[in-house]
Amino acid sequence: MFRSFPVQRICVDMDEVMADTLSEYIRRYNQTFDEDVTPDDLAGKGLWEVAPQDRQTQLRAFLDAEDFFEDLPLMPDAQEVLRGLSERFEIYIATQAMAVPNSLGPKYRWLQRHFPFIPPSHYVFCGNKSILRADYLIDDQPKNLLRFQGQGLLYTAPHNLAAAGFVRVNNWRDVAEYFAAVPCESVPPPRFPA
Repeated sequence: MFRSFPVQRICVDMDEVMADTLSEYIRRYNQTFDEDVTPDDLAGKGLWEVAPQDRQTQLRAFLDAEDFFEDLPLMPDAQEVLRGLSERFEIYIATQAMAVPNSLGPKYRWLQRHFPFIPPSHYVFCGNKSILRADYLIDDQPKNLLRFQGQGLLYTAPHNLAAAGFVRVNNWRDVAEYFAAVPCESVPPPRFPA
């Protein structure tokens, strides 16, 4: 007997999940302050927790720079895995762009350049992710998963290594493996306006 499953929706965070934001943040920090901070130095912490108090304003200025989000490196395998998932699921990009208003344009252009198979109508530039209605959320921030109504997947990043009680994915290969076991129908390709 054929069993039909409804199309399921996956929301995906951008920073530290699709885009390697941390490497650019560390690069700018090290260049500005002549330091040699590595991701290993941040195990269980964010850069703002390691940096001295007198550097906090500059940390924020890095994020507010017009060019910060424009050319971030891709997380390995993100494009390939998301392209495959988009054949079986509805994919939405959900990023807390409102926390850094200057990031709206650069994030939009970055997504267009690297993920053209995800239509702009599936970009959610938000502040609080508790508003998301989806079956799954892949995010590096435990607080976002705690407020989410569906199944959260914690994408491993240095700052969340101590977080427990979440389904954890360490990379995009783990994401692909997780969703390979989820039954669903294929979705029609997105329709772009003419």
